[in-house]
Amino acid sequence: MNLASAVTLCDPLVAPIYRSTQILRLLLKAVIARPRLAIAFALLILVALAGTMTYTGFLVVGVLADYLGTGRVVAGLILGGLFARFPWIRNGKLRIVGLLPKPVRRPLIIGILALCALHFGWQGDAAPALLMVFAMAFLLAYPWLRRAVFDRITASVFKFEGGRPPRKQTDDFVIEGEFREKKE
Repeated sequence: MNLASAVTLCDPLVAPIYRSTQILRLLLKAVIARPRLAIAFALLILVALAGTMTYTGFLVVGVLADYLGTGRVVAGLILGGLFARFPWIRNGKLRIVGLLPKPVRRPLIIGILALCALHFGWQGDAAPALLMVFAMAFLLAYPWLRRAVFDRITASVFKFEGGRPPRKQTDDFVIEGEFREKKE
């Protein structure tokens, strides 16, 4: 095999850098071409994510039960009571109240996941430790991911990019002027 045929062979492997609009167009074409397959794939991803997060919760409850010296049911009830949120009507407005304030919940959950990851890492269980790290990464990336997806959807519907004001579309070759009539 000479150099020219090797370059020709590897040419399809070198893809141009696609912009996000081209990727979105490709995904949209795939969804339009095979909607059932696209829905099945999206549901499969959501089921895998839900299963991963559920198993992570199961592991967290087990580790906390071990540290607290109680059973899994009591540890689950303690976590449920700690993170529970209830609707509350005050001054005619519906509010959601919980034991923990909103700015404290996410760092506390990440701290508990980090504690569990260290626990499993110390015991030498690599798979549960990596699962905890994945859950922490997802929990940290979720607000950014939600905002990015929402901005993409609104940008495709409306004529502005999410989070930024619309661009002023002016033509540099057009001279604008104002004319007034003079009264005589």
